Amino acid sequence: MSQFFHIHPDNPQKRLICQAVEIIRRGGVIAYPTDSGYALGCGLAEKRAVETIKRIRRLDQHHNFTLMCADLSQLGLYAKVDNARFRLLKAHTPGPYTFILPATSEVPRLLLHPKRRSIGLRVPENQIARDLIAELGAPIMSVTLILPEEALPQTEAEDIRERIGHELDLIIDGGACSLETTTVVDLRDLPAQILRVGRGDPSPFADQ
Repeated sequence: MSQFFHIHPDNPQKRLICQAVEIIRRGGVIAYPTDSGYALGCGLAEKRAVETIKRIRRLDQHHNFTLMCADLSQLGLYAKVDNARFRLLKAHTPGPYTFILPATSEVPRLLLHPKRRSIGLRVPENQIARDLIAELGAPIMSVTLILPEEALPQTEAEDIRERIGHELDLIIDGGACSLETTTVVDLRDLPAQILRVGRGDPSPFADQ
């Protein structure tokens, strides 16, 4: 059974953030709140943890994984971003968007789309997520916690504990999250393509 931390959504307790990050560093899989539902997360190069997440979500090799980044400088280490794309990203981060971009060599191969060599990237607004990334000093590999045969993300930590707690190392209860997923914007080519409409307003990308 997983550990269960109650972390304040606006003023996360430093001690618990540090303990959560140690679990990630040891190869653990966590469920944690974001600005668009709960997510499953682990360290970038943790193959066993990635396979656990794939099994829970029943994901195939074509799924675009997402790196939760602290800011644009961290994002730019893992994605190829030119000036035009940088301006778009700067205007809309942090926020409820996932951006699909060409990956750099810093992204572990096990996270890449096998044909497109692309990766999803986010800079979240949620304070718990931001504190976790800052303490870790690296992005968190993440996928939205949508269980198989369901269409909406998990929004309550207690429900996650009841349903899949035995498969996780840690669940962070940071309060209820939004039911809406992020808006997914494909920036591999311009003009941008909107792959999914969620919390983020897609209109700024319509003519880009």
